Parts: sequence; C-alpha cells; structure tokens
Amino acid sequence: MSGAAVAAAATPGRTATGPVAGPAAGPWLLGVRHHGPGSARAVLAALRAARPAAVLIEGPPEGDALLPLAADPRMRPPVALLAHAVEDPGRASFWPMAAFSPEWVAIRWALDHDVPVRFIDLPAAHSLALKEPATEEPGEGPEGADHAQEEEVTPVVDPIRVLAETAGYDDPERWWEDVVEHRSPTGERDDGGMRPEAAAPDAAPGDALAPFVALAEAMSALREAYGDGGQPRDAVREAYMRIQLRTARKEFGDGVAVVCGAWHVPALAARTTLAADRALLKGLPKVRTDLTWVPWTHRRLARRSGYGAGIDSPGWYGHLFEAADRPIERWMTKVAGLLRGEDRFVSTAHVIEAVRLAETLAALRGRPLAGLGETTDAVRAVMCEGSDVPLALVRDRLIVGESLGEVPDTAPAVPLQRDLTRSQRTLRLKPEASERELDLDLRKETDAARSRLLHRLRLLDVGWGDPVAGRGSTGTFRESWRLSWEPELHIRVAEAGVWGTTVLTAATAKAASQAVAATALAEVTALAEHCLLAGLPDALPVVMKALADRAALDADVGHLADALPALARSLRYGDVRSTDTAALTEVAAGLAERICVGLPPACTGLDPDGAETLRGRVEAVHGAIGLLDTGAEPGTGLRERWDAVLHKLAARDAVAGVIRGRATRLLLDEGRLAEDEAARLMGLALSPGTPPADAAAWIEGFVGGASGGGMLLVHDERLLGLVDAWLTGVPADQFTDVLPLLRRTFSAYEPGVRRTLGELARRGPVPEGARRDDAAPATGGFGPGLDPARADAVEPVLRLLLGRPPEPAEAAV
Repeated sequence: MSGAAVAAAATPGRTATGPVAGPAAGPWLLGVRHHGPGSARAVLAALRAARPAAVLIEGPPEGDALLPLAADPRMRPPVALLAHAVEDPGRASFWPMAAFSPEWVAIRWALDHDVPVRFIDLPAAHSLALKEPATEEPGEGPEGADHAQEEEVTPVVDPIRVLAETAGYDDPERWWEDVVEHRSPTGERDDGGMRPEAAAPDAAPGDALAPFVALAEAMSALREAYGDGGQPRDAVREAYMRIQLRTARKEFGDGVAVVCGAWHVPALAARTTLAADRALLKGLPKVRTDLTWVPWTHRRLARRSGYGAGIDSPGWYGHLFEAADRPIERWMTKVAGLLRGEDRFVSTAHVIEAVRLAETLAALRGRPLAGLGETTDAVRAVMCEGSDVPLALVRDRLIVGESLGEVPDTAPAVPLQRDLTRSQRTLRLKPEASERELDLDLRKETDAARSRLLHRLRLLDVGWGDPVAGRGSTGTFRESWRLSWEPELHIRVAEAGVWGTTVLTAATAKAASQAVAATALAEVTALAEHCLLAGLPDALPVVMKALADRAALDADVGHLADALPALARSLRYGDVRSTDTAALTEVAAGLAERICVGLPPACTGLDPDGAETLRGRVEAVHGAIGLLDTGAEPGTGLRERWDAVLHKLAARDAVAGVIRGRATRLLLDEGRLAEDEAARLMGLALSPGTPPADAAAWIEGFVGGASGGGMLLVHDERLLGLVDAWLTGVPADQFTDVLPLLRRTFSAYEPGVRRTLGELARRGPVPEGARRDDAAPATGGFGPGLDPARADAVEPVLRLLLGRPPEPAEAAV
C-alpha cells in the first residue's frame, strides 16, 4: 500500500479506486471521526443503504443494557456514558456523544429500526483497572476522567494531520471540513446543507459506502507506516473488538455494521486467529464497575481530551448537522440574533453582506464551501466592526455553545444522586452548563432551603456553586452564589455516596468525621460555620465537642485569632437561620478573652512578614469582637477589654509599626480615640528619631489599603501635614528604601482620592490650627467652604430619590 490511497482520500473531490462493497459483502467497517457531523451523515446514509442485521459500536459492553434509554424522548444529547469503579468512584471515564456524533446516530437508527445494537470495545472493568488512579481533577490532564477512551490519546502521528499535509493543507481542521463536512455522503458538494434524517435515502449502496472505503485505504497506509501510532494498548482493545465482531457474525451473519474510529478499521479488517486475540487479553486486571448515562455539555466537548475527540467548535458542528439548507445563511442569522440580543446594531443588510464576504473568502482560498474560518472572519469584519470583543461572545455562545443534555429519571444512579435530583426539582434549582449568579433571601423558606443544599454540597466537595459577594444588600439575610454544573460533578456525587444515601445524611456524616480528624483549631471553627450554614444540627454536637477540646489545648494566639472570626460569623448566621448557638457563644467568649490576654506580647519582636500577618489577624479579631459585642448581654465588658488591648498596641514602641498604626486607626474609626491623640501618636511615630522604614510601616498600618485611609488624609489636613513633613524630611539615601512601602500604601487609593491628595500637596500646608475652610485662595476644583445655594438646589432631587416628601415651605412654594 503506497501513499496513493492517502492522496486519494486526502484530496477533495477524489475517492480511492477499487471495488466498493455492496450490502451482501459485509461486514461493513464504518470508520469515523468522533463528533464529526460529516461522519454522522455518512454513517446514516450507509446504514440506510446497507440495512445491516446488527450494529456494533465502539464503546464499553457493560453499557448494552443502557442503550434502550437512547430512544427515550426525555434523553436529549449531548450526553455521556459514565463508568466508575464501585470501590473507587474517582476512577471513572466518560464516553460523550452529541447529536452529531456518528455513534449516537448509529444507536438511534438501530433503535428506530429494531436492529440489535451493541458496544464492542474493551470492557470498562478492564480499562478502569488499567487506568492509573487519578492524581488530578477529573478532566484536567492526560489521566483525567474526561473521556472514556483514554487509551486512545492522540497518537504520536495524528492521522488527520498527516492526511491534511499530504493534500497540501497546513490546517487539519480545514482539510477535514473541505473533504468531509462540506460534502454529502455520496461525494458531491453539499452547498445547500442536508437534513440529517433525510441523508441520501435513495443513494446506491456503493455510493454510500465509498467514503468509508477510501478512508479505510488511507488509514491502512498510515498503519503500515506508523504501526500503533505510539499507543501499544490499542492492540488489546482491537483484539477484543475482533472477538466481538466474530461473535456477531456467527449470530447475525456477515450483515453487520461496525461504527468505530477510523484508526481502528485496518486492525479490525486484519486476519488474525481467535487464539492470538485471546492471548492478548489474558491476565488483564479487572474491577467492579457501574455505568449510567449523565448529561454532557458542548463546552466539555470542546476540551481536548481522549484521542483528539475534543473539538474546538461543537456549536458550529451541531449547526452543520442540523441545518435544513443554506447553512451559512442560517449561521449568520443566528449570529445576528445573538448580537441584537446584546443591544448591538445588526441589520438584515449586515447578514447579507457577511454571507457574501464569507463566500468570497472561500472562493479566494480555494475551498468548496465557506467554513468556520471564513464565517468568523466575515462576522468580525461586518457585524463586529473589526473588534474581537463581540466576537468572543459569538465564540462562547454559538461556536462552542452552552447546551446541557438531559437524561431520563429511569437511568441508573446512586441513591445520593437521586436525592439530589429530587431536591433540585423541589427547589426549582435546575442544573445549567452556563455560569449564572443566584441571589437568595434567607428570610424566604425556599431560598433558605436552596442555601442549605448548596452549602451541604460544598461540604461534600460537589462544587456546583461558589459563594460570591452580593451586589445588593450586605445584610446577613442575603446570599449570592455563582452556579455552573459540570459533568464531572456526577463523579463527585458518586464519591460522596460513601457518606450516605441523601445529601443531608451524607453531609452530616462527613462533617462529624472531619471534626474528629481535624488537628487545627481553625479547621474545626470553619467546620462549625459550615454546619450552621448547611443546617446540620445532628453534626453540631460532635463538632462543638471537638471545638472545645482543641480550644482548650491550643495556646497559640495566632491560631486563636484565626478561629475567632469564623465563630463570630457562625453566631451571626445562627441568628438569621434561627439556630441555637449557645454553645458557640460560650466558646467564642473564651477565645476572645484568651486573645485579649495573649495578643500584646505576641506583637513584639516580629519581622516584616510576621508583622503583616499579625496585622491581618488584629483586623479580623476586631471585626469578630464587634459582631460578638452586638449580640452580647450588657455588662460583659468584652468591647472595653479589646479597646484596652488596642491602646496597649498603639502606645508600645516594641510593637511593630504596621500593627501600631493599624491599632491607632481602629480606635480612631470606632470613636475610642480623640483626633488630637491620633495626631500626637502619628507625630511620635514620624519623629526624626524613628527609622524611616519603621515610620513608613506605621503609615501603612494607619492609612494603608483600601480601608478609607486616603479619605482620612483628605479631610484631616493635620494628619496630611504630618505625613508630608515627614516625607520631605526623609534623607535622600534612605528614601529609596521606604519608597516601595509608600507606593504600596498609596497605590490602593481610588484615583479620585489620589488626585485630591495631589492637589492638596501642591497647594501646600494650611496655617497652624486652620482648616480647609479658612484657607485661601482656593485651588481649582476645591471650594473654600460650603456653598448653601448650590446645596439647596440639590436637596429636592435627593428627596425625590429617597422618596421623602418635601418640606412644608417647599410645598407651599
């Protein structure tokens, strides 16, 4: 076999010469490219022409019992067969199928015509046993569970690339489109598109099978040249498929059609003995497996995995398969509809011009029909005005797509998955592939139940949703989530099934187990918070006992400071969710007392990194004590003791400057420190005897970050003057040492704050004891004082916005 067959198949418009097998000359080996709409149309035409007695498909034989579900009206692709080891659900594989996948088309044709259909690939019991335990997230990496046929990772020699290069193409995808996707099953150009259900109903058998004969000759030449393509395990799989093919021929005769990857066709056609094939399978390891159908997504089809079955444009391929006619015109109409929905001006004239440009580009590039490259270029030039920003939306929504398949309830599932499905329906929380945000009002029972479900799933490592900062209210009765359902979550649910048969019992069991196994106090406090958020009352006693034990034994102030904020949040959430938190209150009060005693000594003798870490802990404890003090009984004195600690930190020279500055700022913001005293402390910290690095650290603690420090300097020119005077007095040889710290401090301010500070610094200091109102002349943009007339003009508008009635005098006017 020379390269002539390769060239014949690789060149658009040509097919390999030689006899074409008719219906009586089976079995028919229909080599396909997985997830290829052209291959799907060709398979459908071949099955209509040959009308085989049985259909064999590359896939795990354990899935034969699940094949009838493909005919269920509630089954909507994309879907995937999921196989996982019973004892280790994390060891799993997927066999994804879209509506335009040749395997799916063959399954549906066989079921619609009452033709027996079977899977013939190596059983999942063997393939999963041969697979190394996953060390990465499912679907991330070559050993991930993203595709079932992980054995068939893209060969060292990509057959599609070799054929494309033989035909003179530099892009394998463009060659495949020209040779397969843009041509009908009979070999003619398919400019007008084709309904998949009407593909060549009257085509002669030879015409329908000719593309497969040409592709088989090309693959035979490649296998002769490159052997197994660097995948020695393929020999085992192909031996099993040959045995299954022999069995089917004994049962149904030669009228059997096999739908498999084109790479395997030469191996299935090879003459081997049954004994030789069985020898290859001898001694294979085996594990107990479960299989089911799960929903899949177009976005997952677009990921590169398996043997190159991942495709870059599933939405585009789905359109080519489903378009009744004029695929380019229909595609441009879809794009226009999407862009119009995003408030972009796209007219009918834009659609017409984009179609003409795509066809012109195809002609200039010598292509039989405009492909994805030409249509994308046309959309960018005509509808997006040369911008890639709206084009990214087209890629995301249409070229890739957001379709999420559906599976009927009759499909097998672990009990935990069934309970989750029931909860999703009860709470009207439908899984969706596209990312969306969900705002919950915890005062409503349905929203509270949704929140509990999502928190329980997070505890079980089923990451359906992630909490995000809400855009509306910051009250404790509001929650915002970002939801996105990925197919791998079915594996996570199966893994979590070891903890229980319902989401509630599984989350409770796992929380109790984690509480017993936790070694750090912060882990237990975080777990207590999760239990309250997830509504797990049966797990709380175990968690609280572990929390009390760890808190009593842990003497590290840093650990105590890390644990207190989570407890304070738990108490606040308990108020919102009507949870009994008396035990938590007692533990939190004890932790706060121990922190007040141990924190001042812990803040001395620190290096810069340690001081920065402890500053964050001081801020977190300050916020936590504020929450605890809000719900505490009068007379506890917790706030007073904490204020005394902050005063100690602010006044001790041995405390790191960044902590002293932050303690001073916290006291000032709470009204526990007079402005004059804050100015005095700043003056001491910025005195000439203080090393510049320490002074800069104090400034960072006092006004650093995005906590309003810039506005404090804007409105209190005494503090600004102290900073300005200190900065201008830093020696030149030390200025470069403090510059990075100062830049980090002031770069966090809003642009408007930085601009205002620059104007104030350019204007210079005001006289001693004077405020900005007394300074003159005024700088442009900064008034010398309040302008009552202008303020009065704004007041009616503010009252209207706030919904407050006008004052009586205004009403009279």
